[in-house]
Amino acid sequence: MKYINYLCIIIGAFVAMYAKTGTAQNQYVLIAGIALLMVGVYNVAKTIPSKNGDETDEEHRN
Repeated sequence: MKYINYLCIIIGAFVAMYAKTGTAQNQYVLIAGIALLMVGVYNVAKTIPSKNGDETDEEHRN
């Protein structure tokens, strides 16, 4: 699953750059590329643990 997220980021970035370089820009391809890029970044960011996650949980319990 981790590699799929990285692949989404790479493909989304490539598609977004490709759609932007043409003189007659296809906005739907650009939107799809950016959406794929954002989905990949979001899924990768979800797996990174919070720096203050344990501290805030203990403060709310007390």
